[in-house]
Amino acid sequence: MKVRTFLLRRLIYSLFVLFGLSLLIFIIARVVPGDPARMALGPRAPQWAVDNLTQQLNLDKPIYIQYLLWLKGVFHGDLGLSLLSRRPVLEDIMQFLPATLEVILLALVIETIGGIILGALSARYSGNWFDSVVRLIAYLGIVTPAFVWAIIFMLVFGYLWPILPTLGRLSSFVTQPPAVTGFMTIDSLLAGDIQAFWDAFKHLIMPAVALAMGGTAQATRITRSSMTDTLEKDYVWAEKANGIPMRAIMLKYVLRPSLIPTVSIIGLDVAAMLGNAFLVELVFNYPGFSRYGINAMLSKDINAIIAVIMIIGVTFVFVNILVDLIISVLDPRIRLQRGV
Repeated sequence: MKVRTFLLRRLIYSLFVLFGLSLLIFIIARVVPGDPARMALGPRAPQWAVDNLTQQLNLDKPIYIQYLLWLKGVFHGDLGLSLLSRRPVLEDIMQFLPATLEVILLALVIETIGGIILGALSARYSGNWFDSVVRLIAYLGIVTPAFVWAIIFMLVFGYLWPILPTLGRLSSFVTQPPAVTGFMTIDSLLAGDIQAFWDAFKHLIMPAVALAMGGTAQATRITRSSMTDTLEKDYVWAEKANGIPMRAIMLKYVLRPSLIPTVSIIGLDVAAMLGNAFLVELVFNYPGFSRYGINAMLSKDINAIIAVIMIIGVTFVFVNILVDLIISVLDPRIRLQRGV
């Protein structure tokens, strides 16, 4: 019952946050200089065509009426018309969002496993050559942007040592499986096409690793720092004095409480990936959600801009709630304090 109360309370707070975000983004998208209808039709379009599109988008109405009409459409599953693709925004999102989520999920696996394992080993062998190498790699991962890693991986694994594909989601010689979920790897498996699955998976590797490099480095440093502090606790010294093997101490008594800051950072990083993946998608010519959002902003595609930002906001809210639940499982004291 306490978990239900906690979730209900967080969901109510989240609805207010998302309402405020939608109102803010809606106003900003409308007051930014530039006529969306004119930008969509081009400078040579006749004025009557611009006026018709303006009326179709309700841009001739007061801004509060526009917002109410947009909100009504959202409750009916209508996010408006995209000026860039000339399709409903919801259709565009259904096409591009799974592509980016596929990369993010693989990046999450790499970041979580790599960051925790490297951080734990670095803390276990603190002060020796392995710790120094891991810390150096972590610093390089943090200071180097994801798109730089993308370019490096493309040069090394796409040209100097061509073992991975560099562009798109699927090779031209591979037949695209029927779209069921939008995830190319899952759709390939559902169609029983192992060749398409393997090709789609290889297309994911470089974008996912490039996107995960910064988060993996950050998770490594935080895990190492947290575990190093935990190793100095009195109960750990008592366990060592009682002859408990160091491996058992690390896995059972040190790792779990040390993962709390790591889980928090990974959760925020995963949510941020949804908006920060556009340069990686641009380097690999990957038709993803982030690239779609940037193109919408450059074209002042107002309905697409609002939809993209709202989806990113919903992702942040959902991930924050999920992180709180995971942390409450890792540390019972937090669960008792929050009443979860």
